[in-house]
Amino acid sequence: MTILVTGFEPFGQDPINPTQELVRHWQVNPPAGVEVVAAVLPVDTETAPVRLLELLTCHRPDAVLMFGLAAGRASLSVERVALNWLDFRIPDNAGRQMQDRPIVAGAPAAYFATLPVRACVEALLAAGIPAEISYTAGTYLCNQAFYLALHWAVSQNPIPPVGFVHVPPLPAQLAAQGKIAPSMTLDLLFQGAETILALLAKTMQR
Repeated sequence: MTILVTGFEPFGQDPINPTQELVRHWQVNPPAGVEVVAAVLPVDTETAPVRLLELLTCHRPDAVLMFGLAAGRASLSVERVALNWLDFRIPDNAGRQMQDRPIVAGAPAAYFATLPVRACVEALLAAGIPAEISYTAGTYLCNQAFYLALHWAVSQNPIPPVGFVHVPPLPAQLAAQGKIAPSMTLDLLFQGAETILALLAKTMQR
């Protein structure tokens, strides 16, 4: 059983991306009982799809679990929907600012996550970790990667579980910027991510 786990490099004004730290954590401390392929995606609307497709094609994962940073959120947000749309509030790390463009021309307007979204949230809450179902993954790189992973998944037989989780910033990120806003410690992020991974592995073994 192979699960592809992805995060993103830092972007915007943030020198840190907690999802990159999640990936590094699993690269050094792989969980028992499941093979995790952990990779950091670039925040570049042209190279991120290429890298993601390479990972999907090379590893043919049984499931895909993706993470991205969402400033302002106070919980782990398990996304329900990916939109076929690019509309960037800020440029990506290559300076591109896409507006009003489809991710895949002629493809469906949206895909729903194929992992058990509500069960993931319930497991997180039972573990004492703030969590919620989200119905918007935005229209930036997170949504783009999520949509492309689902676009790949629907061509597979059987369709693998694919999901995306937005995470709050770290307290240190906000402190460095002099901001007071929702945050979550890296330890709690690790615990939450591992809770979802364990549930996903258990679901796939049935």
